[in-house]
Amino acid sequence: MGERPKKLRAGFVAIVGRPNVGKSTLLNRVLGEKIAIVSPRPQTTRTRILGIHNAPDVQLAFFDTPGLHRAEGALNRRMVEVALATLSEVDAVLLLVEAGTGPGGRVEVGEATRWAVEQVARSGKPAILGISKMDRAPRESLLPVIAAYKDLHAWAEIVPFSALTGENVGTLLSTLAGHLPESEAPLFPPDVLTDQAERQIAAEYVREQAMLRLRDEVPYAVAVEVEEFDESERERGPRGLVRISALLHVERASQKAIVIGKRGAMLKEIGTGAREGLERLLGCKVYLALHVRVDERWSERAQSLRRFGL
Repeated sequence: MGERPKKLRAGFVAIVGRPNVGKSTLLNRVLGEKIAIVSPRPQTTRTRILGIHNAPDVQLAFFDTPGLHRAEGALNRRMVEVALATLSEVDAVLLLVEAGTGPGGRVEVGEATRWAVEQVARSGKPAILGISKMDRAPRESLLPVIAAYKDLHAWAEIVPFSALTGENVGTLLSTLAGHLPESEAPLFPPDVLTDQAERQIAAEYVREQAMLRLRDEVPYAVAVEVEEFDESERERGPRGLVRISALLHVERASQKAIVIGKRGAMLKEIGTGAREGLERLLGCKVYLALHVRVDERWSERAQSLRRFGL
């Protein structure tokens, strides 16, 4: 008798954790495309992003989520609500913490991290602890990190990895796949990579550049809305063109002046960085026009949050 064919495993995994632990970097590494924007600032991700990884006999549908934190303000509360709601909709949870130790080789598990672990435990889903950024820490420091976290929850598995270099990411994917249900068919067609429309990704690429280039509270006051996404000239081979017009919303006139910069220099920098990224993603030339508008207290109004997909 021949061997029984392997059953397909397919399901949803929530990537959760404190802000800035590398959730979006991991998603981009797994997909091989920059779907989620990344910056050194915490709370760069504002909503959940679906990314689908296909491998032989496995389909992993990841939800990248906003960072779990004690939220103040309507926008931050909404971000945390999105992350917590996702926990109830998945088959498994990947909670990320960072590798590395403090002075004297100690690992301090803060109150906010303990709270995040509690939320994962309340979901009742199989939870894998991912120790991210192992490329930044000596190997011998991984054991104290594992020891500090292993008794906080009945983890299904603990896997150190580096999304930046790709080290041990394959092991992480295999581990996650083992906790997905068997399925008669994939959840998504094999050519589907994300639920994000290119129009949405374009808005995020612009916001990423604002996060990277602006200082203090200003980048957190920016929301981006794509008003035009014209693909009518896209199919003209290497000389194809996509025309995009985007509006950056800020909350105060002083912020508008900073975003525009002296003689428009800052807005030009933001636009150039976003355009270069979009050309790599879309595989054609991009004409990107940016404008700035004051939309007072947009981050506190439910109607505005909905408008910006938050």
